[in-house]
Amino acid sequence: MSKVPDNLLYSKTHEWFVLEGNLVKVGITDYAQHQLTDVVYVEYPKVGSAVKAGGVLLTIESVKSAEDVFSPVDGTVSSVNNDLDSAPEKLNSDPYGNWLVKLKPASGSPTKGLSAVEYRKHIGE
Repeated sequence: MSKVPDNLLYSKTHEWFVLEGNLVKVGITDYAQHQLTDVVYVEYPKVGSAVKAGGVLLTIESVKSAEDVFSPVDGTVSSVNNDLDSAPEKLNSDPYGNWLVKLKPASGSPTKGLSAVEYRKHIGE
């Protein structure tokens, strides 16, 4: 059974996100890290690059596969979590404690997602 914290929003493509001040912090869910297995590399977008809601934000490589992570909002990449460069496996041990990117949402871009209850139903739990 996957962990699904109640204080976050979720996407159907298994990203979690939360609005903190004027930035949206994005990571992958516990369900996603289980599907990936052992994460070995994160390919980040460039800080300052524009992203579209539902568009590819970055790629995570594991021993099993390489998977895209999608943006929950339209916006601009504000920062990336370089702490994961030397220890990408932290995404497996603590996916909610290790964010991937922070986005500055475009003006008027909604930060809507699935609630924890809705996400649990989506993953069949």
